[in-house]
Amino acid sequence: MPSAPLPTPGEPSVERGGLGARAGTPSSPGAEGVRGGLVAGGAQGPGHLRPLTAVVLDALGDAARARGGPLPAGGPEAVEQNTRALCSPVLPEEGIGPEAALRDLVRAVGEGAADPADPACVAHLHCPPLAVAAAAELAGAALNPSMDSWDQAPAAGVIEELTTAALARLVHPTAPAPDALITSGGTESNLVALLLARERAAGGPLRVVTGTNAHHSVHRAAWMLGLPAPTVVACHEGRIDPAALDRALTGLAGSPLLVVATAGTTDEGRIDPLPEIARIAERHTAQLHVDAAYGGPLLFSERLAPQLAGLEHAATVTFDLHKLGWQPVAAGVLAVADAAMLAPLSLRADYLNADDDTEAGLPDLLGRSIRTTRRPDALKMAVTFRALGRRGLGKLVEHCVRTAEEFGRAVDAHPRLRLRPGGIGISTVLFRPAVADALGDETGDAVVAAVRRTLLAEGRAVLGRAVAEDGDGRGRLWLKATLLHPDAATADLLPLFDLVTAAADRALRDASAAEGTEVPETERLSP
Repeated sequence: MPSAPLPTPGEPSVERGGLGARAGTPSSPGAEGVRGGLVAGGAQGPGHLRPLTAVVLDALGDAARARGGPLPAGGPEAVEQNTRALCSPVLPEEGIGPEAALRDLVRAVGEGAADPADPACVAHLHCPPLAVAAAAELAGAALNPSMDSWDQAPAAGVIEELTTAALARLVHPTAPAPDALITSGGTESNLVALLLARERAAGGPLRVVTGTNAHHSVHRAAWMLGLPAPTVVACHEGRIDPAALDRALTGLAGSPLLVVATAGTTDEGRIDPLPEIARIAERHTAQLHVDAAYGGPLLFSERLAPQLAGLEHAATVTFDLHKLGWQPVAAGVLAVADAAMLAPLSLRADYLNADDDTEAGLPDLLGRSIRTTRRPDALKMAVTFRALGRRGLGKLVEHCVRTAEEFGRAVDAHPRLRLRPGGIGISTVLFRPAVADALGDETGDAVVAAVRRTLLAEGRAVLGRAVAEDGDGRGRLWLKATLLHPDAATADLLPLFDLVTAAADRALRDASAAEGTEVPETERLSP
């Protein structure tokens, strides 16, 4: 079969930016209206995206108005019915077109969202992303660089390098050669931290020692890596007890050791006593990892950064920006004090980082993650950093911390609510209806749980729950408000008080009716 003629010099066989008719490549078959304008990249991509973006934004606005609150009302069954009605069938024989598909599915996910931009959505470490970060996410999605080889991400690799260098220096300001990796979040960061510690260990299996306050991902990482189950030490007021840690490390003498401390616990926002933990770890020649997924961004603020004193002694630090960093998920980081610690992640795959390509100067990106294909998550971080600067980010962190302190004082002053003793943890406030305290522990906790579920079912508020130590040392169930909104003021949060107390009244009446008892006169509240 004769070969195709070569192109005339100076006249390429394909148009720059993509294959086209000049290449002799026929269009893909497909439904009418789908053949053109398929891709988001290239010179024509923005034109394809612009009208579709307008559809998405209109659908998001319509959905938020229809939802009318932080959560759809009706609970799981109502959400499922509404979502199925708008989205089924997901895979029809014939497509309905991009505009209609976007309108239906974005409307469905928006109407059925738990919207962290609503001040009453405060259950989790789930932030409302900044508009500038979401816009950057669109650019990353359109260009779709894969961060596993230079020829898939030439400039995105440089942006990631700049971003990780800045974050590494923020976490380890005095280390000679710090570095950082972009991860999918705290779970992956903790996994990689334990992996690196395991590879540095010598003389037996690595023994992990952590507090009862540690994130569950620490235990899961040990299991995934084939390590012994972590040794768990007692906590006092939500923080690792240094004396208990010292005893545990003494009992494990002779084994390679890793201490995992927490700077910003999920339930209480507590920061372990890092300077003392670092001294104890050093005395026992233990490595130190700090899970600062929540608390790490305190470093952006000159006023708040001293709360993380001792963090600089950690070999590895987990640091998330989809919490107090207002990035769309995912935006995780693992900072290391010495870039040489990342050597175990090195890997060769000829199609991605052949030796001769690396020797010729092509950057090797494969060893920058335990993942292969991964998104350009550093782009949205870099855009946000450039837009706000460290001071701007610090002011947003300070706003959230200040709002939590003010909210806590308002709870403390409310006659029908009780603030958990021990102060605010970063931006986490634990409280409960006072009526629950007049009941037995089990019934009181049941009332607290019912308050939360009632507000979820009504779509009125998204409050979290946490079992934490009370002033008498007993564990009780609390409502949890994790305040991460960079704009919301304390006044925007105060309506939660009326919602909680009204729901508590109903829960108390329901509990009394179930037990066949009358609500005591002293406990009768609003009708």
